[in-house]
Amino acid sequence: MAVASKRIPVPDLVPVRRALLSVSDKTGLIDFATALAARGIELVSTGGTRAALAEAGLAVRDISDVTGFPEIMDGRVKTLHPAVHGGLLAIRDDAEHQAAMAAHGIAGIDLVCVNLYPFEDTVASGADFATAIENVDIGGPAMTRAAAKNHAYVTMVSDPADYASVLEALATHDGQVPLELRRRLAQKAFARTAAYDAAVSNWFAGELNEPAPAHVAFGGTLASVMRYGENPHQRAGFYTTPERRFGVATARQLQGKALSYNNINDTDAAFELVSEFDPAIAPAVAIIKHANPCGVALGQSLADAYAQALACDPVSAFGGIVALNAPLDAEAATEIVKIFTEVIIAPEATEEARAIVAAKKNLRLLVTGGLADPRAPGRIVKSVAGGLLVQDRDTGVVDDLDLKVVTKRAPSPQELADLKTAFRIAKHVKSNAIVYVKDGASAGIGAGQMSRLDSARIAAQKARDAAEAAGWDHPRTIGSAVASDAFFPFADGLLAAADAGATAVIQPGGSMRDEEVIAAADEAGLAMVLTGMRHFRH
Repeated sequence: MAVASKRIPVPDLVPVRRALLSVSDKTGLIDFATALAARGIELVSTGGTRAALAEAGLAVRDISDVTGFPEIMDGRVKTLHPAVHGGLLAIRDDAEHQAAMAAHGIAGIDLVCVNLYPFEDTVASGADFATAIENVDIGGPAMTRAAAKNHAYVTMVSDPADYASVLEALATHDGQVPLELRRRLAQKAFARTAAYDAAVSNWFAGELNEPAPAHVAFGGTLASVMRYGENPHQRAGFYTTPERRFGVATARQLQGKALSYNNINDTDAAFELVSEFDPAIAPAVAIIKHANPCGVALGQSLADAYAQALACDPVSAFGGIVALNAPLDAEAATEIVKIFTEVIIAPEATEEARAIVAAKKNLRLLVTGGLADPRAPGRIVKSVAGGLLVQDRDTGVVDDLDLKVVTKRAPSPQELADLKTAFRIAKHVKSNAIVYVKDGASAGIGAGQMSRLDSARIAAQKARDAAEAAGWDHPRTIGSAVASDAFFPFADGLLAAADAGATAVIQPGGSMRDEEVIAAADEAGLAMVLTGMRHFRH
């Protein structure tokens, strides 16, 4: 049953006479507290925060003086006390609340400055279970929620980025904070505790290897407000999560315009794909358009890999995203900037490469510091009407699979290498996906078709178009290896690939008509291997 409100009018301006400060992140703390003290505001604090304020020469009252009770149990219990929470939650214009405060010697707290134990950073550092648990904040979220709930009378500051706006309000309103700012800060505080609790509960579920917890929460921190979403009439923002995975969310943008919603989506797709390729084996480049690859290649150098990736579909590559699995060098940068490109993303970039890209002032250049680990576990979330679909990240890697040759002819070493490359790419192509690869470079990619046969035909047609544009005698599908992200339900898709010139096939298998498809492959002289793992992508 809901608790009824007393319907007491909420004041617009509320004076700040007493502030409680207890922070883990001490960025800007001394300047903020000094400005509060200069306005005659009494400072109350705890533990390390109190020590930092005292060391700075500020007069600060220890929380134990307020509660009449010492901090105990290694600081686990210090602010969980009626003298604190009564001062936070009291409705100042309610006679009964005022009487309770007077009877119990509780003084009001008008401003709370709290940020929480660094749980997310602790987990990211690889801390053990006990250390992670010890960094779950209890008193901080309790004070944050209490102050935010009672924002009618209390200003709740949960982010050092808001110190300036609070001080500005105090200066503008003669030591008072307006309701509009108190409400905005309260919303931010509730969002922060929600994200914090999500981080804790998700970590705990992971520790228990719980695939589908009864309740699930997701939290993020606003990284940027987009001009719009996928389309101009849609609002959008980009939020980062506690996950420490190399990619667009952790990248440094060295130059160029702000990233759009579509830029971020496509750049993530590009970097996840190129991260499948170990730079110790060969340089690799992926070109992405609308979250699908239009060219992927290995090469002797990044410039060589880029040239081969571009040759797969030079028309679609215009205005695309280019991802590299090694530091961008001057030779590759010189080639990439020759056509209009939205984003370049790489683990790093040389000074020479940065200077070359700088000539294109709108071209975004991102460096991530590393590659995403294709085997690292994680979760993928998709919204549906009224709910969320949550699944494990697809961590399947073709090198880890037990490939089964099912045809009379086994693939040659070069065919096998191309089959693995094609299957790596197919993992990142929207279903139904067909990918042709020749000598380490994509020859044709068919994406997102309702029929696997259509994907095979479209990929082959793109290869013919590319050959005509390049002036080649024949398309690169001749003598290629072809991958399908899922099984061939009929032999027609496989035969279309054979007609395009493919000589070897890799696919998951598992169709009711596998024997029919295998027989068709044998009749066409194809080598075919089954992976036992499919890679649907929507």
